[in-house]
Amino acid sequence: MPLVLGGFLIWYLFTKISPSTLLNYFKKANYEWIVLGLFFGILSHLSRAYRWKFLLEPMGYKPKFANSTLAVLIGYFVNLALPRAGEVSRATVMTTYEDIPFEKGFGTIVAERIADLVMMFSIIGITLLIQFDFILQLVKENFDPVKIGIILLLAVIAFLFFRQYVKKASSGFGLKIKNFMQSLGEGLTSIFKMKNKWAFIFHTVFIWTMYVAMFWATIPAIEGLNVPFGAILVGFIAGGFSIAATNGGIGLYPVAVAGAFTLFGVPEEPSNAFGAIMWSAQTAMIIIFGGLSFLLLPIINKNK
Repeated sequence: MPLVLGGFLIWYLFTKISPSTLLNYFKKANYEWIVLGLFFGILSHLSRAYRWKFLLEPMGYKPKFANSTLAVLIGYFVNLALPRAGEVSRATVMTTYEDIPFEKGFGTIVAERIADLVMMFSIIGITLLIQFDFILQLVKENFDPVKIGIILLLAVIAFLFFRQYVKKASSGFGLKIKNFMQSLGEGLTSIFKMKNKWAFIFHTVFIWTMYVAMFWATIPAIEGLNVPFGAILVGFIAGGFSIAATNGGIGLYPVAVAGAFTLFGVPEEPSNAFGAIMWSAQTAMIIIFGGLSFLLLPIINKNK
């Protein structure tokens, strides 16, 4: 379904800007700025891989930095095909090459996501202070009470099932789920057991600073594109939501970013071009480095 939506949105993008015009923007783009943006993106990935060790160390695991980095890149790569499957593949890589139990590794990834969610809401909060009206409009357009209601209902059902069946289980499938949940909880709570909490916080802030810097640095690649700071933050947030909604933001990312920019009076055509170039650059980076990671993992782990 996300791929179908992405395909439809690509068609919609071409109704806003013709393929030939978009191609012309790609030809005229200043790739020095694009490379600078990608450099910031690479730094964020390396920082994420290094930050992971602070969550794994309290459980007694010290994976190689190379394996952590390759696992992170593979996770991003897999997410392009199957949203949220990247987290599973990332934990699987560490199980295979570092002997870290899947549920514990996955639990630390969930803990990471919670920290990232805090950062995203922090950026939204800062943007809300700067541009309250625009953020309010963006939230209204993406608010779906039906989906929220379904999620809450499923959460209640899962809680009742766990309380009545899993928590009391002493054998069989129920016990397996119980043990899995306990290991998952151990990974999740590792964020509170870290010796290097401030280092973890520093890397979390650094990762998201690099995300914003990657977005900001790519704007000058489009000649004559002048975007105010408030629009940069709103565009960044809109792009972030689009990545969660479709496979890596395919189709939706350029439309979402351009929609945010035009709210601030930025011309629609260069806004769509920027969104397409920004998405293409970061997607190409993920495909190249993620693909290489699949090849490098068995090479640097010959003994496994």
